[in-house]
Amino acid sequence: MKITEKTVLITGGGSGIGLEIAKLLNSKGSRVLIVGRNGDKLQKSAAGLANVSTFQADITVAEDVDRLVKKINEDYEDISFVINNAAAANVYKHSSASFSFDKASEEMSTNYLAVIRLNEALLPLLKRQPEAGIVNVTSVVAFAPVTVIPTYSDTKAALHSYTLALRHTLQIDTAVKVFELMPPLVNTEFSKDIGGEANGIPSSTVAQSLIDGIENDVYQIHVGQTAEFRAYFLSNPEEAFATMNQA
Repeated sequence: MKITEKTVLITGGGSGIGLEIAKLLNSKGSRVLIVGRNGDKLQKSAAGLANVSTFQADITVAEDVDRLVKKINEDYEDISFVINNAAAANVYKHSSASFSFDKASEEMSTNYLAVIRLNEALLPLLKRQPEAGIVNVTSVVAFAPVTVIPTYSDTKAALHSYTLALRHTLQIDTAVKVFELMPPLVNTEFSKDIGGEANGIPSSTVAQSLIDGIENDVYQIHVGQTAEFRAYFLSNPEEAFATMNQA
């Protein structure tokens, strides 16, 4: 399947993985709309990119999503790809005073529920295209949680499950393909507090893996050592969990 020279929406496109995907697609002739909460950050990120536009919106807010969908219907009706990359994470450990419920609520709203709402809102447009795709960005932690980002790990497991069900449903009677991008630890500002700067792979590697996966119709895009970890987890869950949570 071809993603280059298409119209693509990327949430969380102002930095990290989302921005690297936008840059790569822009270099390959795609028209890209990046969405994020911080308008100034989006503008700076898009500067110098010839065919990248920005839209300030909080995808957890229904009114913002309505505005975004209206804008897409008016100006981007040829949209072929939605890349759900926006995410929220809290670094902490479960305890009696960790306020886990509040943190989990924020993360689940951004990482899971907002994805479902946006996909449903844009499916009518996607179904009109000769070929179209949805990309949900999960993580290796969908297989085994990391205890310092416990509820973030939960949201990625939920998104993984949703992606499997959505793919099965849409492939029956639509041309919309559903991809899952599963990176390991990535060197971004987002992951700095959990060792991403020292141990993470470059965002550009993740972006290239996405393009390669889509062009080869690989629906589960395991980046870096994610595939090896999945096999390890399936063969020995306890050891895999321990490995993931080494001090």
